[in-house]
Parts: sequence; C-alpha cells; structure tokens
Amino acid sequence: MDKIIIASTRKNAGKTSVIIGMAKTLGKSFGYLKPFGDRLFYRKKRLWDYDSSLMVNIFDLEGNPEDMSMAFEHAKARYMYDEETTKKELSRMISDIGNSKDLVFIEGGKDLMYGASVRLDAISLTRHVNGELLLVVSGDEGIIMDDLSFVKRYVNITDINFKGIIINKVQDIDDFEDTCLDSIKKMGIDVIGIIPQKPQLTYISVNNLIEHLFVKVIAGEEGLDSVVKNIFIGAMNADDAQLDPLFKKERKLIITSGDRSDMILAALESDTAGIILTNNIVPAPNIISKAAESNIPLLLVSENTFQVASIIGMMDPVLSKNETEKIDLLGKLVEEYVDTEKI
Repeated sequence: MDKIIIASTRKNAGKTSVIIGMAKTLGKSFGYLKPFGDRLFYRKKRLWDYDSSLMVNIFDLEGNPEDMSMAFEHAKARYMYDEETTKKELSRMISDIGNSKDLVFIEGGKDLMYGASVRLDAISLTRHVNGELLLVVSGDEGIIMDDLSFVKRYVNITDINFKGIIINKVQDIDDFEDTCLDSIKKMGIDVIGIIPQKPQLTYISVNNLIEHLFVKVIAGEEGLDSVVKNIFIGAMNADDAQLDPLFKKERKLIITSGDRSDMILAALESDTAGIILTNNIVPAPNIISKAAESNIPLLLVSENTFQVASIIGMMDPVLSKNETEKIDLLGKLVEEYVDTEKI
C-alpha cells in the first residue's frame, strides 16, 4: 500500500482539491486520513474535520469522518500522545482505513509547520508512516520562490521520500515556466505539475453559506446549489441599486435587511443566486411566495448586514459535496497538468 502525504507551504494552497483531482484520475482504490484536523466542523455533538467529511461524501469512503483524525487541539494531542504512541496510532489508522486499498492519502495541516509541537506536522507524518511527501505550493511567483528556497535551505527533508511539488492556481503557466521553472529545477526539486487558476473554483455556493452561517431557509430550497459569482450589499433603495453596475452582474448574492421589500423584489426579478435577509426580519408573504416560485433562496440571519458581509468576506471558498462540476473539473486539471506517472 502506498502512503502519500499531501502538504502545503501555506494555508489555502489547495491540498484537498489536489487530492480530489488525484483520486478521480489515478483510478486506484484509496483511503483518506487527516491526522491533525484543522478545519473543524461541529454537528449533532460530534466534531470532525471538514475535509474528511468532504472526502467521505464525495467518494463514499468507508469509515466515519471523526475517525480520520487523531486530534483537533494541540493541548489534547500533547496530553494523549508521545512519539511512540503517535506512531502506533497512525499505524492502526492506516491499517483500518487502508485495508485492501491501493493507497492512502494523508493530508497535512494548514501549512508545513502546523502540528510540529505534537509531532503531527507533514514532515513528521512522512517519517512516522514511511510514506512519500508531495508539496502543494501556490501564490504569486515571489511567494512560491520564497517558500521553495526556504524549504530547500532550512527544512530537513533529506531523510524522507520527497516526491516533489505541484504548483497550484497559476495565473499564466507559460510565463511561470519562463521565469521560474529553471530556478526551481536547479534547487533539485522535481516539479510534478503546474495547475492553472480557474475562476469557477473560487466561487461559493449558497449551500456553503448555510454551512458557515446560522441561517433559516424560508424559501427557494431548490436553488441551494446555486453558485455565487458576485456579492451586492443592498443598503440603498432599489432604484439606486439598479443603476449600480454590480447589481447587473450575473449570479449575485444580495445581502439586505428583511424589511427592504423594494430591494428584495428587485433582486428576485434579476439574475440572483440567493438573498440573505439580515436583522432576523421576515419579509411579507407575497415576497416569500415569489422567491419560492423563482427558486431563489431566502436565507434569514440574526446578524446585521455589515456583520454578515464581514463573515462572508473572510470565508474560504471550500468545496461542497454537491458541486459536481467543480469536482469533475479538479479531476480534469490533474489529468491534464500533473504527471501522475510520478505519483
């Protein structure tokens, strides 16, 4: 059984997306682990890592998401495990998850250092399980070169099987290859793939919003899979809003108070993916009925418009199990831009 540790130099480099693309492309049976959960998800008095739940739901994997992580907190991991028990627990988890599988994907934490104090960082994981380390890097050219130079100079990877790197979310592949690829190869780092940036992967769905906000869906349930491409704050009257170029953009999310009937009606008559109704104000029944007929979700929240906009602004564009077009695209990107023969 192959054990592939997928890590990243920085947060939000796209580790889980790369794993999903590889899983769809390699055509092998696999298991998945994320020993140190860092994207916490709490439902029905149970705690698990969101990425573990996503992998289980997309690929119908055996096992429960909460059993795919050893720990979620540094203090608890420090109390429960020393180096020897960490190795034993990882071995047990791999045996359970990877039973009769061709390979196991082991995802590291939010960056290369995360979990180092409790021996659950990506380098330590690779040593513990005698696996193969694959780094995912992203950012502008300067950040990528800084990260790789730092890894080469200061991170001890000489005693592990370091497969190489996948460079993710690249704006212009030809330009990147012309300016950076030779320098990376001179470092002795194998570039396994360069994946381009795709705008559609940065969009969030209305379902994503529901998972991150405490909302009540009061209409338009059939439109919850809609993709949000633009966000409009409906703080002005409807006439002024309709003159704003942003209001005319496609698949917009409107954030407005529930008593702004003019704004809500204008949104329902345009290309709108969903409407968040703030201040816990329920609109008139005719508006709810119109939203239901149009399959445009109305999401009721208690926060004010500014608070909701701030929360959404800080959200990561995480993938949802229902976003099949994105999931298929990830497979195609890995198939086209990653040398899977080296994995």
